Amino acid sequence: MVVLMLERVPATLRGELSRWMIEPRTGVFVGRVSAMVRDKIWEMAEKGAKGGAGALVYAAPTEQGFAVQTFGDMSRTLVDMEGLTLVRVPHKVAADARSESADDADAPDVA
Repeated sequence: MVVLMLERVPATLRGELSRWMIEPRTGVFVGRVSAMVRDKIWEMAEKGAKGGAGALVYAAPTEQGFAVQTFGDMSRTLVDMEGLTLVRVPHKVAADARSESADDADAPDVA
């Protein structure tokens, strides 16, 4: 299985990708394609992104069972930690999320 996540890319690229994969959520594509087709789709995504960003996750013989490739400036960064791929959330994004959840807890319940 292959998962391709795109941020800030043209709708034309998303339309092109939907020929080979399904798009269950905006910018998230899922499919089962061969390694050759996966690589061609990745090339197409990189070329057509026009300043956007993307991440590709696919099955691979690693400890986690998958590998990750990225291009562009993603909102989160991937870090290799002794062979494991981890996601680093920028401090500002993490602080904003904590602030939003605190605001939700303070909101009155409406019946």
